[in-house]
This record gives sequence, structure tokens and C-alpha cells, in this order.
Amino acid sequence: MTTPIRHLWEIDHPYYCSEGNYYKAGQHTLFNSWQEFTEETVFVTGDRNLNFLFRWDWQKPGHHGWDGDEYLLLFFVIQRKGFNCSVQIPVTEVDEPAVRAFLTDCAQTMRATWEPLLNEEAGR
Repeated sequence: MTTPIRHLWEIDHPYYCSEGNYYKAGQHTLFNSWQEFTEETVFVTGDRNLNFLFRWDWQKPGHHGWDGDEYLLLFFVIQRKGFNCSVQIPVTEVDEPAVRAFLTDCAQTMRATWEPLLNEEAGR
């Protein structure tokens, strides 16, 4: 039996992540749309290892009591500089396929980072 693919806004992550950077102001960027984000940012076209996506959260009104606007939060570690930052992007259900493709690509970098340990765990 296959597990149905859940919508990105239906996925709940444990705990939460604060926007921006505790140690440096100005590290939370707001975009006007998913299209603007994909056209205007090194996070999309740059090196996934340098701009390492470690978390995402899709906020949708009506889901788990959220009553604000619908948006996507992306959390990055800029590894060569040693700090984290975040972006906030208004999204709609129409954006989900493009967002999912981006997140899946970023997940491959995350998987490669942890793969040696994951393989060891699976072999136990």
C-alpha cells in the first residue's frame, strides 16, 4: 500500500524555528511572491551546500488554528559565514508543485550530509 502524498501545509514539524538571526539583525527577508523569490535570490540558483536549507514551514489559514496569511518560511545556514537567515514568501496552493520541487532538490543536499549515518542506522 502506498502512502498518499500530503500537501506541504499539512506537514507539521516538531518544535519551531525563529525567523532571522538572534546575533545579527536584518537576516529575515520578505518576498512578494514565489516567482519573485525564484527570480531574485541566490538561494534558488546558488550552491546548495553554501546556502543550506535546514527547515521549511508552510503556514495556511485554518490549519492548526493559524488565522494569518498563507506563506512559506525557509530557513538557511550560510555555511561559509557561519550564520543562519530566513525568508518569508506569500504562497498559494498553485505554488505547491514548484515549492515541492525546490524543497526536494534541497533535501538531496540534506540527505547527502546525513546519508552515512542513515545508512548505518538502516543496517542495524
